[in-house]
Amino acid sequence: MGTATSKFSDITPTIPPLDPANILLFESAGLTVKELQPLGVEIYGADVRAGLPDAVIAALEQEMASRGFIVFKHQAGLSADELVNVSKWWGAGEIHSTHGVHPATPGMNRDIFRCSNDNRHGILGVGPQWHNDGSFEAATFSHSAYYMARAPEQGGGTHFAHQGAAFDVLPKAKQEFWQRLVSVNSTTGVTHPVVHTHPISGRKSVWLHLGMTGGVIERLPEDGVPIDQLQTGPANTDQLRLLNEEEMKQLFNDYNDLMNASFEKGYGIRYHYDTGDLLYIDNWAVAHRAAPEAHMPAEKQGLRIMDRVTIKSKRNLAPHFGLPQYINISRPHPLNRDGVWQAGGIGFRWKDDIPMQN
Repeated sequence: MGTATSKFSDITPTIPPLDPANILLFESAGLTVKELQPLGVEIYGADVRAGLPDAVIAALEQEMASRGFIVFKHQAGLSADELVNVSKWWGAGEIHSTHGVHPATPGMNRDIFRCSNDNRHGILGVGPQWHNDGSFEAATFSHSAYYMARAPEQGGGTHFAHQGAAFDVLPKAKQEFWQRLVSVNSTTGVTHPVVHTHPISGRKSVWLHLGMTGGVIERLPEDGVPIDQLQTGPANTDQLRLLNEEEMKQLFNDYNDLMNASFEKGYGIRYHYDTGDLLYIDNWAVAHRAAPEAHMPAEKQGLRIMDRVTIKSKRNLAPHFGLPQYINISRPHPLNRDGVWQAGGIGFRWKDDIPMQN
């Protein structure tokens, strides 16, 4: 079990600047890049309909892994097919769609998830808590597109927090504890590590869905055995336990506090969109949530229409300790009886006074 520690270490989180070699490459392709602080990159001068050189696309994917997200500015009027085709630049090069189609979706395109603050134009109330898209999948989406087809007059953006930098500011005891945890999705039973190593940046990064987790399994520590050896080696049942209700609430509140602290501690940003912004996140590198004002009614906020596209990952976000990628969460778990094991819907409700739709 975790030990009582201060919430954050004294370490200053680091997010690498743009690679100078990549800047030269972008400029050679006619692009101007603006490094946002403390994370993110805006890109000017691109017409994504016309495509980009493969080397530029590869460099942009690398920058997403390091800095969390990129934004192609001034891309107004993208058709549904154009948005989907551009999104195939990343990850495994194909779209991974798992959602329903709102009647207002352009062309009823199966690969576009349309969100809005007016139910005549899109799905309401999406993503109010910190999360990563596709937590119910083994190969959780590598990247997601957020295309602001119409930005509201009064704001309504997205908050992003860098999960590698977030791991850095955890106290050592919590780093060690969280690396021994695996979450179980409340809907599908898919398992994911609470700390993983990002496949491109190589950074240890936290990863937990606050709205669809039904249980968390702890690998008990062993004296003298480093955490990396525990992660790669299989565990016996007597080396595993489920977190109980008190421990789950502590973990979820700690994670929420860690993400919320990103703005003050320099690894989070509140991004405000313009109409025509095409933003791509590395979904394994940053957590996100909709800004509270994004859910204000259109009568107060102005109409907001965002199209999301999710991209297939090249690999599964696989659990540690020899655990299976899926566990049947609808059946009783053989571990400790006081552990939380909750199937369906929003999973474990760690706080009663906040919306949990994701």
